[in-house]
Order: sequence, then structure tokens, then C-alpha cells
Amino acid sequence: MASIHSPFRYAGGKYYARDLILEHIPEHKDYIEPFAGGASIFFSKELAPGLNWLNDIDDDLINTMVVIRDEPNELINLLRHRQNDRLPVELVKAVKIGEPIPALKELHHFFKYEYHPQNNLERAFRWFYLNRTSYSGIMNFQNMYWGYGDKYSMTPKNWPRNILTTSDKLQGVRLTSMDFELVVEQAPDNSLLYLDPPYYNADQDKFYEHFFSHEDHLRLERCLREHHERLKLFISYDNVEDVKNLYHWAQEMHEKEWNYCIQRTDDQKNRTDAKGQRHKGKELFILDY
Repeated sequence: MASIHSPFRYAGGKYYARDLILEHIPEHKDYIEPFAGGASIFFSKELAPGLNWLNDIDDDLINTMVVIRDEPNELINLLRHRQNDRLPVELVKAVKIGEPIPALKELHHFFKYEYHPQNNLERAFRWFYLNRTSYSGIMNFQNMYWGYGDKYSMTPKNWPRNILTTSDKLQGVRLTSMDFELVVEQAPDNSLLYLDPPYYNADQDKFYEHFFSHEDHLRLERCLREHHERLKLFISYDNVEDVKNLYHWAQEMHEKEWNYCIQRTDDQKNRTDAKGQRHKGKELFILDY
């Protein structure tokens, strides 16, 4: 299946770097992402002819992918407000039966604080809505703020089509929420692993639900070094000397830079309309194949 956009907004995602990354993707039979996140690279490339495996320690993210893969129409029905009688009375007036649930600050607050999912479908519904309407897709509860703007965000009327397209691409894809070491250990020989771990120097507790410690970075390097002779490794990391020193054994390192855009709503920038600000992404592409 050809390139599509990730259904998610994701802090630290590689949407704006996907063309640079795809230039370095070698031929492969099996493809694995141990730190899938928004999985922009998976969605941008052709499916591998063998195994396609997305993993992330965030089980809410993986649950949402599973529901999109296996129950897309049921999720769409919730997002189109069909038989969804759990919305607050004062907000139901803004949500007509059969029409998309709008992106509203009040609904964002409701789903964040008051909506309690009763099953995996409802978990995915809540997560998807908050992800699409939170600033930069940040899903850390304490730093999850309203951040939707019509000019820069996928509008709710387009969510169902995106979900169906994503569901098609995810058919046959293995989806797991495991520690990265287990994924690397279970990867078939000669698999291509694209690894996009949390940044080495990131203030990541503001962005991610699951903290990646300094020891985790060292554990990742040890694990990859142990298996690098039987696997193809593509690692994207922040461009710092500590990372360069850790991965001195890799065959290639490339310093890359690209433009990306941050969108802010009136809640993040002086109560003005949504605006896009250009920034530079600077990373290391570490290749071992």
C-alpha cells in the first residue's frame, strides 16, 4: 500500500523528516519499529513483503491502533455521535446525531477530565479525540492542553476517511506494547529496524506518558550492539556528542536538518488565531547496514 499520513499528532514525530529518512531505507523483507509513536515512517513507506511490526510502550496508543485496524467503523460511529449518550447535556446541543463530534475546547476538557472509558473501543475513542485536539499531540496528562486550529489540524469531518485509510494499511500488521529489548530480541534475522527513541537530552517528562531514563538509553545501545550483526538498524537521535560516542560502532552517521512547523492556538500564543512557526529539526541518522 502506498504512502498515507499518520492518523496521529505526535510530539517528536518524524512527519517533516520522512522524505529524508526514506532516502536511506534499504531493501528489506521484514520491517519493525520498536518505538512507533505516530509511526510516520511506517505510514509513509510501502508495506514490507514479510513482517510489519509496530511496537510502543504506550498501551493507549497501541490500543487505538488495534481498534483502528479491527473496529474502524465502530470508532467512526462514536466520532460521528451515534448512540453515544455519555456526552454532557450542556454539550449535546453542539453535537447532532450522525454528524462529526466537533473540535471544541469544552469537549477537550470533558474527555480529558470527565469521560471514563468502559472498554477498549471507548479508550481508543477518547485517546483519538484528545490526540487530534491537543497541542502538538502531547498526551502527557499534566501538559495536555487544547491545541486545535482549523487551518492547521485535520478537521473532524475528515477523521472517518483517515481512519478507514489507516485501517487498510494496518491489516496484517503486528501491533504490540512491549519493552524495546523484547522486540529487538524477537526480530527475525536481517530485519530492518527503524528506531526513533525519546531524545537523549529531551525534557521528555513534559511530552510522554512513559519516561525513558538515562539508563534506558544505555540499555538500548547495549541491546542494539548485541544484535547489530544480524539486523539492519536505522536509528534517529538528537545530535549530541554523547549519542555519537555511544554509537561509535555503527557504520554511518549523518547529521540532518529540516524545517518543521509548530502550530499554536489562542491558548498558547497571546490569544491570537492559530499560526505556524518555522523551526529547525536537527538530528543524527545512525545507520548500521
